Amino acid sequence: MSLDQLYQQIILDHSKARHGSGLAGVNAPAGASTGQSHQLNPVCGDEVTLRVAVEDGKVAQVAWDGAGCSISMASASVLSEMAEGLTVDELHAVIDTFRDVLRSRGKVHADPDVLGDAAAFEGVARYAARVKCAMISWVAAEDALNQAA
Repeated sequence: MSLDQLYQQIILDHSKARHGSGLAGVNAPAGASTGQSHQLNPVCGDEVTLRVAVEDGKVAQVAWDGAGCSISMASASVLSEMAEGLTVDELHAVIDTFRDVLRSRGKVHADPDVLGDAAAFEGVARYAARVKCAMISWVAAEDALNQAA
């Protein structure tokens, strides 16, 4: 299996499994500070509402709801899976790295050691119209994280 095929499979798997999906009935841990952000891409209709709970400087919980293309939903799933347990600063750094890769138009390569499964979205950088799809949940996470801090 080539790296491109592996990355495509990761995106397909996450668009179906949707880790962290579902805000209803999800309560943040007692004592955690929370932030929530709703983001909409009016061009294609992708929509994500993401909630972050921070406790003792670490991301304790990420939950989200959304609707949109497989790239936007898979990206939210990957983000929610990798964010929990990171410190606030670590998550900000990962968000910045992800943004740099996606805005590079393919010039900056994703480091799987830093981005984990999010490296699968490296190819999206070559398609300007799809960058917002992949970024929408990450923008929501950044906003929610700032609210929680």
